Amino acid sequence: MSVNDSKLLPFYSFASNYISVGIHAIDSNGRTILYNEKMKNIEGLETHDVADRSLLELFKFDQQESTLLKVLQTGEHVLNVKQTYWNRNGHEITTINDTYPVFENGELIGALELARDVTTLERLVYQPLRRYGDPITFPEITAVSQSMKQVILTAQKAAAARLSVLLVGEPGTGKDLVAEGIHSELSPPLSHLYTLYCHNSDPMILSKLKEDMILLEGSTIFCARIDLLTLAMQQQLFEVINHSKHIGHLFLASVGADPVELIASGKLLKKLYYFFSSITIVVPPLRERREDIDPFVHDYLARHRVRFGSAIIGMTKEMHEIFHAYNWPGNLKEVEILLDEITSVITDEELVTFEMLPVHFKLKVSEMRDPLGRAEDFVVQSDRDLLPLEDYLREAEMYYLQKVMDMYEGNITKAAVALGMSRQNLQYRLRKMKK
Repeated sequence: MSVNDSKLLPFYSFASNYISVGIHAIDSNGRTILYNEKMKNIEGLETHDVADRSLLELFKFDQQESTLLKVLQTGEHVLNVKQTYWNRNGHEITTINDTYPVFENGELIGALELARDVTTLERLVYQPLRRYGDPITFPEITAVSQSMKQVILTAQKAAAARLSVLLVGEPGTGKDLVAEGIHSELSPPLSHLYTLYCHNSDPMILSKLKEDMILLEGSTIFCARIDLLTLAMQQQLFEVINHSKHIGHLFLASVGADPVELIASGKLLKKLYYFFSSITIVVPPLRERREDIDPFVHDYLARHRVRFGSAIIGMTKEMHEIFHAYNWPGNLKEVEILLDEITSVITDEELVTFEMLPVHFKLKVSEMRDPLGRAEDFVVQSDRDLLPLEDYLREAEMYYLQKVMDMYEGNITKAAVALGMSRQNLQYRLRKMKK
């Protein structure tokens, strides 16, 4: 290395840590030699988590699942690989990765991956209730049913009184949107909406919350799904927020079931429940407010026309009947994901038809219409429904995995145990579904 190269080292170090792209480099043995700050943020890991450990030890996946190991084996670059997964902090992350082999004097000495975090962009495209980055306010939440109007009215009163709120409801009902609506309604406003995702048992998320609450001025702190934390971590969460309740923060939380039943079954700490439940708001499931389906679909399609210039304006009568007959166990989130799949393949269509439904949802509709589930009749009922076997099996796998994930309310670990596979294998299959 020349003198000039030595002088550049501090600049290289500074650039790698402040660049907006995650960088992960491994040597020929698969051990990490470079792991920058952005990659730490993306994957929720620290340098000491990856130091002197191979990728196989760190992530426990098959070699063909890792683009870094694949490049290390083949010596060929792999570009524009999209991956969606849950990081160490329990946050769903989407990245687009470019992975390159590293040579020295003609010899392959390692591999380097550049990861672009596109999570925010994904949410802008696939969150129909969001105005592409603008804050959620109550007028923007679809609320035609009387029950949802009451939810919003109660939430507005809670915001006016600046009371802590516990939001109760099944996954996908929109509890996070109500929480954001409360934050937007505050007058005078608080500086930030800080969301703590309580989807894993890593105690580091509570340490980070404690640090962040000290740094933040008065903010809205929303603890999503506190019932998914262990009781020991719920105790730690209580100590952290109880210590900070006089700093000027407003505390909101959500649970996925009746809090009294959660307490009785040992899944929710009673004093944590009391801390948040100055007001308890139950967000009803979609099957109990089906009149909210049509406005939700209308809003989604309107945003799709604006953003993509499509001609889609509504659904056929048959589709309208199907949407209102189906029970939507995943609630509005399931409607949203289904519309994502439908609109991803439209061209110049103006109406959503039965033929445009993905196979896995057609199977659900078939089961609904025929309790005996004659899938073989359904699959071959018309030439347009026929798919290559590989495509059909992929759709069937998507349907089955999604059904199991719904059963376990998105809990990867529990679903993996039920399916008899590793957590990493299930994550890999779920990522493939979203590509």
